[in-house]
Amino acid sequence: MTGVRPGPIRPGPWGGLLLRALFVVALPALLVGLWWLASDGSTDVYWPPLRTILRTFPDVWTRARLRADLVPSLLRLLAGYASAAVVGIGLGALIGSYRAVRAVCEPVLEFLRAVPPPVLVPVIMLFAGIGDTMKIVVIASGCVWPILLNTIEGVRAVDPVMSETARSYGITGPARIRSVVLPSASPRIFAGLRQALSIGIILMVISEMFAASNGLGFTIVQFQRGFAIPDMWTGILVLGLLGFLLSVVFQVVERRVLGWYHGLRDSSRRSP
Repeated sequence: MTGVRPGPIRPGPWGGLLLRALFVVALPALLVGLWWLASDGSTDVYWPPLRTILRTFPDVWTRARLRADLVPSLLRLLAGYASAAVVGIGLGALIGSYRAVRAVCEPVLEFLRAVPPPVLVPVIMLFAGIGDTMKIVVIASGCVWPILLNTIEGVRAVDPVMSETARSYGITGPARIRSVVLPSASPRIFAGLRQALSIGIILMVISEMFAASNGLGFTIVQFQRGFAIPDMWTGILVLGLLGFLLSVVFQVVERRVLGWYHGLRDSSRRSP
């Protein structure tokens, strides 16, 4: 009697979701456990035990401090990030669409992208002052490059057949960029946006370490200067949690906007 070979057992939707959540939580839990064990007997003032940091956390990061320091930092980050996205996508679509413009701009872009944004902080302070404008400009000046360069490459990689089809139907100019170029380049654009998000968080902290009166970077430096080392470590934890939450939000938005792309990629993987 010939038996039928059973196919591979695939987890249901809830099983797959739980398995994915387990993978997401496993490594952070392992790292926290290692940190707890490694610092448990520490007597170094600069390396306090993790239990001391966690005990200090709710006393330091009250609702009033979150409103006074976390909210301004988040608003500056979003303003700089949004400005970089508008400039990067707009210029990237223009430069990537026209070969002559790209030939003229490429040497200047290569020069400017090689300048580290933190070096520009004193220069930006000269014309933007020490207020929020300076911090937003610093964040935008670093975030714009991955968005701009990925947009240029995404626009250059648009399928020529699609471009010719759009041209034959009379879709030219801004309509072509809106309906053909940007949708085709959107996976590369989102790759640049993802890179820019982590750069923006770093520049947000650096800009607030200079002339500032609030923000996460300012608060962490104040704790360090006052030798409140456990408090300083709680600020670092807040930064890590902020980066994680922003990454989760970004992934949700990316999945929604690029649903067609991820669906097409998954179907191509499943096909024999």
